[in-house]
Amino acid sequence: MRFIFCLFNYFPHGGLERNFLSIVEECVQRGHQVSIYTRHWEGTMPSQIKVTQLPVSALTNHSRDHKFAVEFAKQLKSESCDAIIGFNKMPGLDVYYAADPCYVAIAALKPWYYRLTPRYQHYSAYEAAVFGHRQKTHILAVSTTQIPRYQHYYQTTGERFSELPPGINPNRKAPWNHQKIRQAWRTEFGVGKDELVVLAIGADFKRKGLARTIKAIASLPACLRTKVKLFAVGDSHHKAYQKLAQQLDLDLDKQLHLFSGRDDIPHFLFGADILAHPAHIENTGNIILEAIIAGLPVLATDVCGYAFHIQQAQAGLVLKSPFNQKKYNRLLLEILTTPQRADWKANGIEYGNTKKLYQRAHVAADIIERIAVRKKIHG
Repeated sequence: MRFIFCLFNYFPHGGLERNFLSIVEECVQRGHQVSIYTRHWEGTMPSQIKVTQLPVSALTNHSRDHKFAVEFAKQLKSESCDAIIGFNKMPGLDVYYAADPCYVAIAALKPWYYRLTPRYQHYSAYEAAVFGHRQKTHILAVSTTQIPRYQHYYQTTGERFSELPPGINPNRKAPWNHQKIRQAWRTEFGVGKDELVVLAIGADFKRKGLARTIKAIASLPACLRTKVKLFAVGDSHHKAYQKLAQQLDLDLDKQLHLFSGRDDIPHFLFGADILAHPAHIENTGNIILEAIIAGLPVLATDVCGYAFHIQQAQAGLVLKSPFNQKKYNRLLLEILTTPQRADWKANGIEYGNTKKLYQRAHVAADIIERIAVRKKIHG
């Protein structure tokens, strides 16, 4: 069969993008003909897969998204396919990979006049084009917590949702020599034997709550605070966090290490002492599971869709909503000082033997094939 995948932007270090590519590659391995449409592709393009870039220009993100959707629809007029699979909300999709939370549910928490803005009008319309009760788009749900919210606002029927298991890359599992990798990493970055590394990973430091962690480290007792180093990876916007750390009297040179996206994330997971993920909003949080199976204890907020894995694996601590900075400070102190970390590490490595943690691409491809066949029969 012939499948067309679309994604507004691709960059190699995002969780959505990694899932996108793994599902595409699974479909190709099954013998399907696959092509990709995107506004912009950063990094190495997959071999033997046609990637078409449709660059558009506009002053705002929502205007660029709209222009891309219009150009994409024009391209489809000259192409035939069995299914169109989108990883962003837009009209005309047969299958939508639901990586983002319900937009109108979030907007409902904002002042009433926000719903009068062009931004709201665009994103709510594109969300309705996927989830509206009269639409036929099938939804690949990565977070079960979001399904009731979509159904509340759009009356989307249950049969239009398929729940996906996680799709963690097995290379995040702790290998037999993970202690050797850990020591080499700590030597490379000048981490002493008595020092503790707090790790934060995510493509959007603001949404992932990096400022919360900087404040929590600054609140630690002096005897412990000077031994803690914060490594944050995934975002190129650093100035605001450097300024915050400086205001809180942290040593920028020794204690704060900020990086853009990197390809050696497993080494960071093996080298650190805890993962801090106090996200403001997080549909799933793949990095939570990646840390758990790497043997890295996790401290996260309960708004993360995958926070339940921390408790299920007994591999760290979860902060309950509503977020409170003082409570988070206390939990960071606890996770850095408790002898339970050794047990949480072992529990996480054992949890990594759970097969269902790695099956997302396989299950997604099964569903895409089924939807394509049904479309052929019923239109």
